[in-house]
Amino acid sequence: MDLFEKLLTDRGPLGKHARLMHDYFTFPKLEGDIAPRMVFRGKERIVWSLNNYLGLANHPDVRRVDAEASEEFGLAYPMGSRMMSGNSVHHERLEQELSDFVGKESTFLLNFGYQGILSAIDALVDRRDVIVYDAESHACIVDGVRLHQGKRFVFKHNDVENCERQLKRATELTKETGGAILVITEGVFGMGGDQGRLREIVALKERYNFRLLVDDAHGFGTMGKTGAGTGEEQGVQEEIDLYFSTFAKSMGSIGAFISSDKQVIEYLQYNMRSQIFAKSLPMPIVLGNLKRLELLRSQPDLKANLWKNVRLLQDGLRERGFNLGDTDSCVTPVYLSGSIPEASKLTIDLREGYGIFCSAVMYPVIPKGQILLRLIPTSVHSEADIQETLEAFSAVAKKLQDGVYAEETPINVPVG
Repeated sequence: MDLFEKLLTDRGPLGKHARLMHDYFTFPKLEGDIAPRMVFRGKERIVWSLNNYLGLANHPDVRRVDAEASEEFGLAYPMGSRMMSGNSVHHERLEQELSDFVGKESTFLLNFGYQGILSAIDALVDRRDVIVYDAESHACIVDGVRLHQGKRFVFKHNDVENCERQLKRATELTKETGGAILVITEGVFGMGGDQGRLREIVALKERYNFRLLVDDAHGFGTMGKTGAGTGEEQGVQEEIDLYFSTFAKSMGSIGAFISSDKQVIEYLQYNMRSQIFAKSLPMPIVLGNLKRLELLRSQPDLKANLWKNVRLLQDGLRERGFNLGDTDSCVTPVYLSGSIPEASKLTIDLREGYGIFCSAVMYPVIPKGQILLRLIPTSVHSEADIQETLEAFSAVAKKLQDGVYAEETPINVPVG
């Protein structure tokens, strides 16, 4: 068979819907300044799909530093990978400040979150080692685990007893291979919003020999007294062996980092292929991230206002009878029951009839018969944004219950 013929025959679980979804449900174009209200297809919408938790993506001080750094350095400097010719005092300063903030000895900057953690997993383990990981880990973790040439055991989501059972299996196996055990989980799970059971998993170290890697993309900047993350929130930051996060969420930027003991980070610097063979982060990104980190640390009102909005939104939804699952973070999932056509029509109605833009998740990402609407509150949303959204959700939920979206009419995506 011809390769291209094969690709066109089986377009994948999402790709097979591309003709219907493209440019509306997938690959939508949000225009205007990054803000709670943006333009979609020529009309203003209240946007709940941007992980701009602290509002730093368009903060005036950040915009100024981004612009000044671009003017001074351009986007090419420094050239080459960090190892060869792309290092600078500013890269190292950002690493040191991140280490101080998250309470670790050393930090390594990474170009992207997805690429970074995948490559870190690949560098940390060899075929003798065993990985034990949460079943609802992000795709970047799953893909990193797929690269592993040794054994891996998955435990039921946030099920510590099941995690221990997998640790027992891993322990027995490593007695034969002479390898080690790496446990991977998340600080905050980005789909359901529930925190990982970090405190309970750390307690298992009393009985099992393993190292813990935590992906805290949604916890860094939003969780804990100072914003240092979910480990700080749960009082176990010191027991996390490898702390990973991205700049794409609370920092509203590009890049990521991993923090650990100094010797471990040195090992990663010399063994992470994604960094050895890739260009260094451009200077404007580095200087912009330094400014973002400064604001994150020096302006606690940003996080305080975020959590005020989180509580207003989540309490308002719960009071109206909505199911938010087990979220105990800023991530706000709203679970409804309905078919894929109903979910599609409801989402269109939210956007076109009520001016609300949020992400809709349906089968095959979640089980058939379920609809998940995921909202991401930020510190820059207003009470008016929240109230308008609550009223819209009540209205579409009633329509869903009354069968309005179940009528035998085709899904007509509005023409842009």
